[in-house]
Amino acid sequence: MHATEIVLPGIVEPAGLRVRDRELPAPGAGQALVRVEASGVSFAEQQMRRGKYYDQPKFPFVPGYDLVGRVERVGPGVDGALAGTRVAAVTKIGGWATAALVDAGDLVPVPDGVDPAAAETVVVNGVTAWQMLHRMARVPRGGTILVLGANGGVGSTLVQLARHAGIRVVGTASPRHHAAVRALGAEPIDYQDPQLPAKARALAPDGYDGVFDHVGGPGILESWRLVRRGGALVSYGSAATRDVAGNPRLPVLTLFGRLLWWNLAPNGRRAGFYNLWAGRRRRAAFQARLREDLTNVFALLAAGSLTAQVAARVPLREAAEAVRLAESGTVAGKVVLIP
Repeated sequence: MHATEIVLPGIVEPAGLRVRDRELPAPGAGQALVRVEASGVSFAEQQMRRGKYYDQPKFPFVPGYDLVGRVERVGPGVDGALAGTRVAAVTKIGGWATAALVDAGDLVPVPDGVDPAAAETVVVNGVTAWQMLHRMARVPRGGTILVLGANGGVGSTLVQLARHAGIRVVGTASPRHHAAVRALGAEPIDYQDPQLPAKARALAPDGYDGVFDHVGGPGILESWRLVRRGGALVSYGSAATRDVAGNPRLPVLTLFGRLLWWNLAPNGRRAGFYNLWAGRRRRAAFQARLREDLTNVFALLAAGSLTAQVAARVPLREAAEAVRLAESGTVAGKVVLIP
């Protein structure tokens, strides 16, 4: 099948992305050929173009952390009934294309009637939010959490999943996004307010059952201080060090060390870094867990209990503009590429 792909050739500005056309081989054993209907621009790709994503492949490569599409053909060993079905997959790379070869074990069915772009917004964002909330932090019904970046792709999904689970949410965002954050059911705080830690504490004097921090950097200490006894700090990024020069792994390793130290301290609180790919070596168990969690998220989306936060739909060939928009800080939700 002919495929158009967006290639990241090296450390470049968005305009440096390249468009490539090529013929894809037939799917091999255990593979499926998927005609892509939607892929997204996440923080991972923003880091990859800077050469700062922790374990990204060598340049050049096709970005695209996740995708939604229809199965065109399957390879040997794959159930032929999969052909023609709409599916989603977390791919890490390769999603920014009109077609992609995917391990059939990584495919998750998308419910009938769900718009591909809407489904795309909750693939990696939905799995990330679900697993952080329910598998890592294990926040109980009636608890209170703090979500940094509550207007973002993961943040807005996390707010909705928490509210559906009967959890109170306080979320940080710029003032222009406060109305949207309130509409999702969270209590907003200006993320640039110098009194943010004090205001967050005032809204939960006994501390938070869960604090979800994608910012990292020095501010992670304030997040830790806001966690109540029995609660958890879940870190899932280091946006504060996005533009820091030098070894891209150093800020992340520093963050890992700090979280490990806190987690080992006998203070009744937990701290950890969320890694979607943890347990990947036990491939079957990893795929089953991801399939279960994403199926739960899709069920909420199909039922209307979760609203897709589509910030913009941008043609695949205009990926450079999509990246600029996603990095602008002016949008709420996820920028979606449409082949």
